[in-house]
Formats: sequence, structure tokens, C-alpha cells
Amino acid sequence: MAQLGYLVRKILRQHKQDFRSSPEYWDLRYKLKGNSGAGSYGRLAQFKAEVINAFLAEHNIPTVIEFGCGDGNQLSLANYANYTGVDVSQTVIKACKARFKQDTSKQFLHTSQYNGETAELALSLDVIYHLIEDDIFARYMTDLFNASERYVIIYSSNYSATVDDVDHVRHRHFTEWVTEHVPEFRIRIFIGNFPNQPEL
Repeated sequence: MAQLGYLVRKILRQHKQDFRSSPEYWDLRYKLKGNSGAGSYGRLAQFKAEVINAFLAEHNIPTVIEFGCGDGNQLSLANYANYTGVDVSQTVIKACKARFKQDTSKQFLHTSQYNGETAELALSLDVIYHLIEDDIFARYMTDLFNASERYVIIYSSNYSATVDDVDHVRHRHFTEWVTEHVPEFRIRIFIGNFPNQPEL
């Protein structure tokens, strides 16, 4: 198993040299049995789940839509009454449908199938700093906020920077975009992250 893990990491590193687009990167990553990254597992996943589940309970949120649902591990820790997950990877959408096939409270859509569905809470967890292209970032943010009937929760870095030798990470000062494009939204709560989060 360790050799397989090494093989997957090596192939992914090779592919970074031919990076073409964010959607292509993530679909290939999932096809090669990669996961959604360290942020969707362990203490960081638990931290997000605790914060979000408490918010859901406090505000009695009936519907949630998430843009960038990933492999479903973070989702497995959540207490959503009615959930729609959207992702750019056909591979991971298929996997999530299989993983949660017995759960009728959840549905999954590829981005090409998204047709303006909305929910009381719109979620973005560990996605924004993986949106390398400006047009993809702008479209993603527009869909995220248009999908919200009331609240948006974003888990991301919030400064502008690239990461040397990491093609699939570009940090963005996303609150500047919010202020400029959706001024009807206001930051209600800011919760700091654990220190030393790994970059993936």
C-alpha cells in the first residue's frame, strides 16, 4: 500500500508540469485515487464539522448547497437535513453518489448540471485557493453567492499569493471580491484556523 501511495504521488507530481486547468487537475487527481486533501481529514475536518454543525443547529438551517463537495469525507461529518453537492470532477461525483446512495437527503451534481439551485446556506470549503484561473474564480464566486438564500460559509485563506512549485494553489483575498461584487453580504463571524495548516 505504501508503494501504491508513492506511485500516486509521483504521477500527480509529474502531471503538475502539464497543468492545464483546475477542473482537469482535480478530475485526474480523483481518477488516480487521490483524495480531497489534508483539509478534509483529521483535525481540520473535525474542526470544520464542529463549527458548521453548531451553526446549522443554532440557525435551524433546512437546506445546504456546497460548491466543491470533493470526495465526501468532510460531508460524512456533517449534520445536513437536505444537501446538494456540486463539483467539477465527474469522477468524484460518481464516487459520492455511490458512497451516499442510501441517503436520500443528499444529491450530487457535476458543475455542468448545476442549473441555479439555491439553499439557505451555501458552502465553500478548501476550494477558493485552488481556483487558479481568474475566470473560473469569478464564476465560482458568482455561483456561490447567487445560490445563497441567506448565509454563506467560506473556509479559505484570505490573502493574495502564489505558492512556489505548487501549480494548484493560488491564495486569493476573496473578501475584496465580496465587497466589490456582492455588497449586500456582510461578514457576521470570523473564526481563526488551527495554526500551521498544510498547503495542498
